[in-house]
Amino acid sequence: MATEIEHKFLVTGDSWRVDAHASQDFEQGYLCGDGPASVRVRVEGSRANMNVKAAVVGSVRAEYEYPIPIEDAREMLASLCVAPPVIKTRYWVAYGEHTWEIDEFAGDNAPLVIAEIELDSVDEPFQRPPWLGEDVTDDARYYNHALAFTPYAGWSC
Repeated sequence: MATEIEHKFLVTGDSWRVDAHASQDFEQGYLCGDGPASVRVRVEGSRANMNVKAAVVGSVRAEYEYPIPIEDAREMLASLCVAPPVIKTRYWVAYGEHTWEIDEFAGDNAPLVIAEIELDSVDEPFQRPPWLGEDVTDDARYYNHALAFTPYAGWSC
């Protein structure tokens, strides 16, 4: 089984931008709303994939990802998604021994910015960059699937 071990944090400020060494625009949509898994189609640049993740909140969950033709992905985004697509730009920032993925959301999820770090084990240590804010790993509202159905702009925080 493929397993993802990931932590999510809010980002404070924009000092991380000077260290971003790459970026990519993403558009992703969900093909189902409820159930034991989220099923997502994503276009990232000139590539596309289908992703299935266990619908659990926390740092460890099952994840499967498969490349698909980009034309199929665009068609699914336009006609099969059960909520509007999530649009974001992902930046990669090296810090310490890890590379962080920082997602800057657009549209109804702006101005949300979330940093994610993928680890090889649950107890793997990592350095906290100075721009790292609150740990939101256990807050389901910050998962992309949730943001598709309840965008950040509509939160009453």
